[in-house]
Amino acid sequence: MKKVIKLLCVVALLAAAVAGAVFLVSHGYVKALLAWRPAAGEAHDAKYHCPMHPTVVSDKPGDCPICGMKLVPIEPSKADGPKTDKRAAALASVSVAPAVRERMGLTLGAVEKRRLTREIRTSARILADETRLYHVNVKIDGYVEKLFAATTGQFVKQGDPLLSVYSPALVSAQQEYLTVLNDAGLAAAARKRLALWDITDEQIARLAQTGQPERSVTLFAPASGWIIERDIAAGHRVQAGEQLLVLADLSSVWADSDLFQSDLPFVKLGVPVALNVSAAPETTFTGKVSFVAATLDPATRTVRVRTEIPNPEQRLKPEMYGVARLFFDLGEKTAIPDSAVIRTGLHAYAFRDVDGTTLEPADLTLGAHADGWFEVIGGLKEGDRVVTSANFLVDSESSMKAAIEALSGK
Repeated sequence: MKKVIKLLCVVALLAAAVAGAVFLVSHGYVKALLAWRPAAGEAHDAKYHCPMHPTVVSDKPGDCPICGMKLVPIEPSKADGPKTDKRAAALASVSVAPAVRERMGLTLGAVEKRRLTREIRTSARILADETRLYHVNVKIDGYVEKLFAATTGQFVKQGDPLLSVYSPALVSAQQEYLTVLNDAGLAAAARKRLALWDITDEQIARLAQTGQPERSVTLFAPASGWIIERDIAAGHRVQAGEQLLVLADLSSVWADSDLFQSDLPFVKLGVPVALNVSAAPETTFTGKVSFVAATLDPATRTVRVRTEIPNPEQRLKPEMYGVARLFFDLGEKTAIPDSAVIRTGLHAYAFRDVDGTTLEPADLTLGAHADGWFEVIGGLKEGDRVVTSANFLVDSESSMKAAIEALSGK
């Protein structure tokens, strides 16, 4: 119980001290003192000033005309140095005994070399791999007689029949082939013409064997996949070059994500990615970054990043949404625990343990943040011990001490 009372007393004293310092700062006393400088022409003549009214300056001893206090000498050694915008310049070193540290719950951590891995989480949209799309076209004019695969979304295997097309020109070409069959040279030319129209070797051999032209030509699936587009029906008139079907091989898919430009320094081809979708919550799909867009989206200020993901069981479907996690290996870095860092606007600082008693503020230049650690570019070195808890109590004491020293002219 006594320890609790003592701790409450320490906290109350610190709070009162901070409140007093804030009061002095808010009423302009500290600012007035820090802002005061001898005029350019007074560098050697102005020797004395009032501790309570620093604007009162005299070249000889005397009393302050405002408050009556004795004027005190201005020590040249206390002249202000160059200004700095670093936060630690406005703080002071503080001494905290081991027993007090224990009561405050103050702990220390180390600045150390460690391997940092950055993780970025973002949404992802599943798309068909465009390099695995197959367009089924017809190379002759004719009419669709029969559809063997008539449903959008139907799965077909490589070599399965898709549709048959009747073409008068094809019938004439077959008849021409049969006419010149006994002439090796002409037969070779007629055979090549049929092959250019996607007539298979088996169909040509059957034509030579039976001597009967086939009324229609059958088109077969060029690869295994799902029919994602169908632009025809039975009886449809087709022209040479017209697209009839589109097949998608989904054994590998794309996952497109949008990343902010601040993440671009870490994005590289081959970076590993883990993907989760609500349709398969127990499974984590893995892949690698295969493409990074060259420009940003002007509306969202993001860049599109594509991941190629193996999908052998076809569990990922186009237009699914999921959560992607990108992992970036930053290598070996000098790092500080993020719990030790105090950030104020553009600045960051920490308190370094000097000798087991003294805590000294140190301005930091930080790099990447990963795994609960900040990369340290400047301000501390490997092996330094820093405060990782009770930081704000130390910060309050340091600010208060700095304010008191400023007021007292120390």
